Amino acid sequence: MTNEQPLLAVNGLEVQFDTDEGIVQAVNGISYSLQPGGSLGIVGESGCGKSVSSLAVMRLVPQPVGKIVAGDIRFQGQDLQSLSQSEMRNIRGGEISMIFQDPMNSLNPLLTVGYQIQESLHLHLGLNKKERRERTIELLNMVGIPSPEDRINDYPHQLSGGMQQRVMIAMAISCQPKLLFADEPSTALDVTIEAQVIELLGRLRRDLGMAVVLITHDLAVVAGFCDEVIVMYAGYVVEHTTVREIFHNPRHPYTIGLLSSMPGETDDSDRLTAIPGSPPDMTALPPGCPFVARCRFAHDKCRAQLPDLETLEDGHAIRCFVDVDTGELR
Repeated sequence: MTNEQPLLAVNGLEVQFDTDEGIVQAVNGISYSLQPGGSLGIVGESGCGKSVSSLAVMRLVPQPVGKIVAGDIRFQGQDLQSLSQSEMRNIRGGEISMIFQDPMNSLNPLLTVGYQIQESLHLHLGLNKKERRERTIELLNMVGIPSPEDRINDYPHQLSGGMQQRVMIAMAISCQPKLLFADEPSTALDVTIEAQVIELLGRLRRDLGMAVVLITHDLAVVAGFCDEVIVMYAGYVVEHTTVREIFHNPRHPYTIGLLSSMPGETDDSDRLTAIPGSPPDMTALPPGCPFVARCRFAHDKCRAQLPDLETLEDGHAIRCFVDVDTGELR
């Protein structure tokens, strides 16, 4: 650990949505800090709150349906929630940027990819037309798009899914942000392209010195990329530790289930071990641990009481009453 001021500090963040079915507590008290140049993975199933937590930092939670109801978000010591919309727009895209899940829906099909990258350069850096073009070609080359002088005039539909994702990355890093959120950056890509995209993000992180929060449902994606990892379930952080610890010494039953469902983690490589059951209804969470109905270690205490997120002596934080090595209450 370091005494240096964190680039980003999130403390006790809670986000809720008012839906027709009731109030959804999408994020329940997530806390973490990230140093300059650091990397954090946030992992969990769809609907667990991992993407919402990043949208909250960016002040992009859709209103009035969604709102931040508690917590503190500080970027370089500055309270982001106290900023006006115009002040936040200056930070968003400039100092903090984001790669969204689906490039097909994130890119404007009516505008060339070059124009879309140049918009950010004009807004945040004030470059003239010639400078914007030169910088855009440089960015496309940086993310591995061949013949960038020609591709700058292409429309999104003229590019493959992998190339579209590279354009999204070029847009996100165009102003050399200090912090990048990458939300499922390899969704819908085949395994080979996925590996290329993750390798590209790793290289850009090293070359540009930016911190990265990688949001994914796949623990394997964070294995060679992140320093720390947060595992989320039903809006709660259930485990938070280093990547090495999560793979060598997982302490939460849900994390163990995620690891067991990874290809190659079982004796029979053709079969995957699925976590039984389904995530709970987010408008009616059970009174105890939200994972209790799917947990093979569950005790009566787990059904009656929500465990706190406890930090152990080695810095490993877990939200669980059970010692997974013995199956008994700790």
